[in-house]
Amino acid sequence: MSEKDNKTDTSQRNSEILVEKASGEKEPFSEKKLIGSLKRAGADLDVIDHIVSDIKSWMHQGITTQKIYNRAFSLLRSSKYSTASRYKLKKAIMEMGPTGYPFEHLISRVMELQGYETQTGVVIDGRCVTHEVDVIATKEKKQIYVECKYGVSLGKIVSVQVPLYVHSRVNDIIAKRKKLNEYEGFSFGGCIATNTRFSTDAIDFGTCSGLNMLAWDYPRGNGLKDIIDREKIYPITVLNHLSKAQKQQLMDKGIVICRQISTDPKVLEPLSMNTRKRNALLKEINNICF
Repeated sequence: MSEKDNKTDTSQRNSEILVEKASGEKEPFSEKKLIGSLKRAGADLDVIDHIVSDIKSWMHQGITTQKIYNRAFSLLRSSKYSTASRYKLKKAIMEMGPTGYPFEHLISRVMELQGYETQTGVVIDGRCVTHEVDVIATKEKKQIYVECKYGVSLGKIVSVQVPLYVHSRVNDIIAKRKKLNEYEGFSFGGCIATNTRFSTDAIDFGTCSGLNMLAWDYPRGNGLKDIIDREKIYPITVLNHLSKAQKQQLMDKGIVICRQISTDPKVLEPLSMNTRKRNALLKEINNICF
């Protein structure tokens, strides 16, 4: 068999391999998706070619996407720390839990990048009842109330019940604030942000009712993963030079993104890191964020 025929045969076999997603669904293996994720992580073309070739020769029928990710990350990590850190973004966000509070701080940072001033975990009055709002984002005379739905499972899907509930809460808050003199001339809106995905019905209702919807890959091209990659606001859970306990210690103090550390390295002092480890960490952050 010629080299060309061998490549064609391998390509055909890979196109027929079904992989199991976190939701349990099965779909054909997509080399294009794997290449895209590696490119977004900043991997060089030769590294991408090596990893894709390795994965294709190693995987088997019914393999899970999680196992493919783990192998790709391991190969990336052996080549370049910062690239591996970016590649494991989705898993890193899952590691921010289980309370969801660090995720709220991450979303507040996303809103701040759009020019909003933010508050997190605020209890405010509605016309009928009081509400705890995860993030309040204010810019000029526009105010948005953000409900954060944090999932610790890759396969979790936010159902239509969530936008139905959030829409009702937001309307109750708006009904109250429109009567207050301090909010005269303001426009108001609601938003749901999740690190997982929305069901089709959830998106349909959210769009119809005027709610802003932000999920891992929604809106297409401007989902959470796109914003984080574009703006380089990576959570500290992507870092390889911090232990799980150290990450939790920082998140308990509201330090949730890498840039907070690079802006003020003094936040690392309570961790009692030696100079070598501290410098290695700062170098990793610099490679990821700048």
